[in-house]
Amino acid sequence: MDGRPLGMSLSEMHEARERLHQGVPGQGQSASLRCIAAWRIGPIAADSAVMNALTSQPLMQPVRRISTPALRRALIAGARRVIADRDVLNRINVFPVADGDTGNNMAFTLGTVLAGALSRRAVNAGELLRQVGADAIDGARGNSGAILAQFLQGMSEAVGALPVLDTASLTRAVRRGADAARAALSEPREGTILSVIHAFADALQQGHGHRDIGSWIHHALLRTREALADTPKQLAVLQKAGVVDAGAQGFVDLIEGVVEFIQQRRGDDAFRADISAAELDDLADDEAAAAHRDACGDPEHRWCSECLILGDSIDRDAVRTRVAALAASSVVIAGSSTRVRVHAHVRDPQPLFEACAAFGALEGCKADDMYAQQRAVAAGTAVAIVTDSAADLPLELIERLHIHVVPLRINFGDRDYLDKVSLAPSEFYAKLRSAEVLPRTSQPPPGDFRRQFEFLLAHHPRLVYVGLSRAVSGTLQAAESAAARVDGGRSDVFDSANAAGGQALLAIAAAELAVAGADSAAILGALERLRPLTHTFALARDVSHAVRGGRVPAWAKPLAEWLGLTPIARVSVAGKLRVVSALFGSKRAPERFARYVAKRVDRGQRWRLIVGHCDSPADGAALREALVRLLDCESAWLVETGPAVGAHAGPGALVVSLQPFSTPRS
Repeated sequence: MDGRPLGMSLSEMHEARERLHQGVPGQGQSASLRCIAAWRIGPIAADSAVMNALTSQPLMQPVRRISTPALRRALIAGARRVIADRDVLNRINVFPVADGDTGNNMAFTLGTVLAGALSRRAVNAGELLRQVGADAIDGARGNSGAILAQFLQGMSEAVGALPVLDTASLTRAVRRGADAARAALSEPREGTILSVIHAFADALQQGHGHRDIGSWIHHALLRTREALADTPKQLAVLQKAGVVDAGAQGFVDLIEGVVEFIQQRRGDDAFRADISAAELDDLADDEAAAAHRDACGDPEHRWCSECLILGDSIDRDAVRTRVAALAASSVVIAGSSTRVRVHAHVRDPQPLFEACAAFGALEGCKADDMYAQQRAVAAGTAVAIVTDSAADLPLELIERLHIHVVPLRINFGDRDYLDKVSLAPSEFYAKLRSAEVLPRTSQPPPGDFRRQFEFLLAHHPRLVYVGLSRAVSGTLQAAESAAARVDGGRSDVFDSANAAGGQALLAIAAAELAVAGADSAAILGALERLRPLTHTFALARDVSHAVRGGRVPAWAKPLAEWLGLTPIARVSVAGKLRVVSALFGSKRAPERFARYVAKRVDRGQRWRLIVGHCDSPADGAALREALVRLLDCESAWLVETGPAVGAHAGPGALVVSLQPFSTPRS
């Protein structure tokens, strides 16, 4: 080293990876270190000596064709390399939005392929790649994941039913994949994964005629690494942050794994080199931190939204035109004539889903709040707090306390929605009043939790999920399943035995402790103490919805109407909402409900409370005012209760949740 600004050598890169993998991501790191550079820029330069030493390893034996079993194992090696490197990819993710999830997205995409096509034998190379392409499209996540999926899909279309691959067929397949990946984007940008994919395709084509596939591909890998090192010269945001493009690095990881398998190398010994902690920390300077904060993208397109369209003869150009009319950004339309993955950054996910539904059946709809992800990266807390949308959280606290929310699913007939994301509570009640079919709420699939948990654990040492009562929903079980698959040793799932405001109060308490620096053990201990002290009451103006949903027996409706009763329910210690009393008549119901609640809690205690209303803001405000007069309240929030309760309690229902704020006064 002569003091000039050199690119981090490949050996240093892998030592850095090893440090990150051995440590706990996020712990003791500044915001700048979380976007740690895989290669130092100043300007970027490849350490060609190390590259040549690495890639000139002698082959065990010449390989002129790749059989189907060998292709399968090579792809497995490549996919595993990307998955192993995902924490590094997350940390260098600054484009198109610095939301720190490129590694997780590419790992999830390739994980779907590993669990699918690569987990079983195929009759020929063409069939294997067809299955790989289909699984990648089905499991694609994020911008880079969708582009990579389209690359694999394009390769499969070029190979057809070939039993094995030689240099000519592989060249055609990679070129077709590269062109398909570029065509999938509405606004292709150089300096991204597209650039390195095309560099790889160009290098294979220029080296066509090489008799040995292993040597041929490893020389193409050299060219691809050079293209990776050039990405900061093509995108100013990368140059400023001191990183290469994360998606591009992920593609290079994939090819490195493939080449290592072909060259019959085992382990990472070739990548070892000495690097001090001070040198590694030096990568995370103030300029990189500023670039990470500045690369926040367009606030009008905060929702990273995706869905899978299933149908016959889907016109991808027509889909693109329809999505373009929504003024979306980062649009990727990937897939085939029967399966199309749509990825876009939008202001509101629901119009995107409605546009896509015109072309076929939708599956796997999801929308991630990229600003929330950026806040998670910047928060620097040791414990991330997660809940689900059954918790009626005050909106201002979600952002201030860095609380992450996994949406429940809502179904009206043949249409599905993401709770509080693609369907706001006010829109839900408007539909509820006119719908012929009673809406159904359902738990998020484990994949929704898994995606959120993977992202958060890439930036925090631990996470605590505060979930909807196990007694009323399978949501908690879905979260437990996801936590076990991601990293059960760093994830804690807590049953709130509550819902609505009660669940929200527990999540708020957990988040305040996390912001204050508490560890997960302290947070869980506080939640255990607060759970039996957190109370939730509900007043239902109309029991017809509960009757239709089977929560209340049919005979209760005419009886309640005849007697003029307004039922009161309470969440039990077991976590179930049970009818415990009733008001006669509906006159001044909010004030009378407040008196009922106040009589059943300790008035010598200072309380926090959340009042929720089901499309009845005036009654909600009256209830809150009455409770504030009757009780000593540290905080009293008014929120709109979501579908988890509203679908059963119906419009006009009121919900009160209370939690002690301090010890009783003498």
